[in-house]
Amino acid sequence: MAHRPKPHTSAVWLRRDLRLHDHPALAAASRGAERLVVVFCLDQRLLAGPWSSPRRNRFLFGSLAVLDEELRRLGNRLVLVEGRPEQVLPPLFRELGVSAVHATEELSPFGRSRDLQVEAALREAGIPFHLHPGHYAVDHPQALHPSGGGAFARFTPFYRAWLAAARRQPLPAPAAVPPPPEVPTQRPLPASGRLPLEPGERAALNRLSRYLDESLADYPRRRNSLEAGATSLLSPYLRFGCVSARKLEAAICRRDPNNELRRQLAWREFFAALLFHHPENRQRPFNPRYQHTPFADDEARFFAWREGRTGFPLLDAAMRQLAQEGWLHNQLRILCASFLAKQLGVSWQLGERHFMTQLIDGDIASNNGNWQWAASIGADSAPVSRRLYNPIRRQVTLDPAGNYVRRWLPELAHLPDRLLPTPWLLPAEERRRLGIDYPPPAVDLGLARQAALARYRG
Repeated sequence: MAHRPKPHTSAVWLRRDLRLHDHPALAAASRGAERLVVVFCLDQRLLAGPWSSPRRNRFLFGSLAVLDEELRRLGNRLVLVEGRPEQVLPPLFRELGVSAVHATEELSPFGRSRDLQVEAALREAGIPFHLHPGHYAVDHPQALHPSGGGAFARFTPFYRAWLAAARRQPLPAPAAVPPPPEVPTQRPLPASGRLPLEPGERAALNRLSRYLDESLADYPRRRNSLEAGATSLLSPYLRFGCVSARKLEAAICRRDPNNELRRQLAWREFFAALLFHHPENRQRPFNPRYQHTPFADDEARFFAWREGRTGFPLLDAAMRQLAQEGWLHNQLRILCASFLAKQLGVSWQLGERHFMTQLIDGDIASNNGNWQWAASIGADSAPVSRRLYNPIRRQVTLDPAGNYVRRWLPELAHLPDRLLPTPWLLPAEERRRLGIDYPPPAVDLGLARQAALARYRG
């Protein structure tokens, strides 16, 4: 009887690329393969670590379930394993006869360290490990550099280089993929639970299509509005790769290459490149001038901020939305971050971690970059005073009719418009009559501003 050669089996290891469209790693793994293993590893360091988020985990599990459905429609399925990837993946791939493993390149310090460990373990098993682009509109944003060499430390010159960088054509979703080999054991998918946004690639592409058709043209005018529909709400889908950043950028450019939404993609890639070149930003300010600026670990002030009880309505409404929905408009993220670090003088790192435990779109690089930018200790040349936002004035600008504040602070719903930004000005007797239980301001804004400027000067 003639010996039958083993089928050529390859694997694609998914992480933050939970889609079929525009997936270079999946395309490379499928090319020439007779069998394809599509695997995701449940790593408790990410699912249950100090920066993890139950809400974000649920979005992940829901997106995996959608991807599994799509793979089954194509005659494949998702293989789920649990443990540290460098420990559980090599024996699985050896057992299945995998000849090569493909994955999407990660830029975060944790992702890079993990991939080096997996590459070493696979090398011992005699299995090549290949990394591909796919997370960003520009394939390798960390490779962009100033004309004199080095890495970009400011957004504007990075943006110019980003606009000039070459682009690849987005890949279509495959019409077919190779079938899977027989997998001895299969871990069931965890339940995703209820979420404010439907997870997965189908929901991402539907939302993208509707937004492009109905709202993209209005984005420059409405992008700072707190009204429903003013923003795309695509950030959770970008976070988990349910929609490709390259596909999104190409779709924007077909309609309006100068649309401000494209610039927001560049900010995401700037922060990713910044953390790639400066992993120490996770522990200390990027700007060396503020390495020793004193921030307090004031629990009372931090808890008042976290629970939406600072006495400043727009801030408190934002923190309550964050707690309930796991999402915030970027203008509110910046306002809340700046207020904690500057007017309250509380450690920006406490706020950075809290946001990561709450945000459904929480991304280490973007979150760290935005917190350092808002706290005026990061890659920003503006003076500290420019990022010292007055929450009363911001409320008048961002929520002039008071609809947002009244939605999230129902105890203030009956206040007249003129008093909504400053409810403490309502006489105590009138507050009692209206049954308003709302705290006074946590700080005097004038004194807090002076203290913040003095602290940064020091």
